[in-house]
Amino acid sequence: MEIAMINEHEFQQDLEATALPALDSCMHDGYMDPAVSDWHGHRLRTLHPADGTPNKLHVVRYDVEKFHALQIPGSSRQTHGTVLISHGFTEFAAKYKEMAWYFLLAGFSVCILEHRGHGYSARDVRNDQIVYIDTWHRYVADLAKCARTIARPMAADKPLVLFAHSMGGGIAAAMLERYPNIVDKAVLSSPMIEANLHTPNWLAALVCGAACDFGHAKSMAPGQRAFTPLIDIKDNQGACMQRLEWMKKLRIADTHYQTSAAANEWVRQAIRLSIAMQDPHMCERIETPILLFQAGNDHWVRNKAQNRFVKRVGKDGGDIRMVRVPGSVHEIFTMPNSVMAPYLKEILTFLQTSEPVTVLV
Repeated sequence: MEIAMINEHEFQQDLEATALPALDSCMHDGYMDPAVSDWHGHRLRTLHPADGTPNKLHVVRYDVEKFHALQIPGSSRQTHGTVLISHGFTEFAAKYKEMAWYFLLAGFSVCILEHRGHGYSARDVRNDQIVYIDTWHRYVADLAKCARTIARPMAADKPLVLFAHSMGGGIAAAMLERYPNIVDKAVLSSPMIEANLHTPNWLAALVCGAACDFGHAKSMAPGQRAFTPLIDIKDNQGACMQRLEWMKKLRIADTHYQTSAAANEWVRQAIRLSIAMQDPHMCERIETPILLFQAGNDHWVRNKAQNRFVKRVGKDGGDIRMVRVPGSVHEIFTMPNSVMAPYLKEILTFLQTSEPVTVLV
């Protein structure tokens, strides 16, 4: 296969002319019921969305067999399986259209679960800009249910693989520990093994935990901010501005995509998730081959925690490899093509080994 990157200098025009019509032709979006129990079989409390909408999780799917019929030049004619995408904090399925395009070109169907509190999935606070979760167990159980009941049937007799970013990477890592072999391979891109809360985690846990205990679990955590249409250049130095502008336009156009701030309980649960997934005994349970990407200029997650996770997973022969991308911001898939092309080639070569991959900048 010979995959051409979207022109970064005319990003929106090129995306709209090539990728979006093809994506629309093979897309299906629907909903699934949330998981009712965790990996121990413990029942999860039933939540009722604050706005009265159905208690459902939004799932977007792209069918590679329909995509093959388009005969896009350079695309694979083989079917390699299905990629399950686990997105990051405040993100949504539509943000991953460019990545979905490349996965389809490489012969993969794509399945994207919008985590609870994000996009068009159920929300448990009235302010759509705040992300709340009552327990991190729910994130993990929901992703596992999506993998088993939707993504795995999509893959049929082909591999089911995972692409997970940031918060979605933390959720995915915890899932791999608790549901061994639920996917065949996993890519963790800047995973939130430990969030960088810009304050010591013990202090954040203390402050946000106290707020929760005093009835403010769903309130915006200290230091969080409401949605703004402006792009924060400080945290995106070196990224492709055209990609950032396109993603920001998606947020501006749809209030479902304007989540921007953590609730106090989200902070407490993120810290609990981090502690749980770094437990050496849990790290040893991972059997899935993992390719982990570390962004050299990451302000949102702590790279030292990723290093520690890689060491613990690999301690007793675990199959994990880390690739550091020097100078990259947290969202490596927003970098210029010169950075993104080798990143994409590494991913596609790792996920399938039967077909040579060329990525043209």
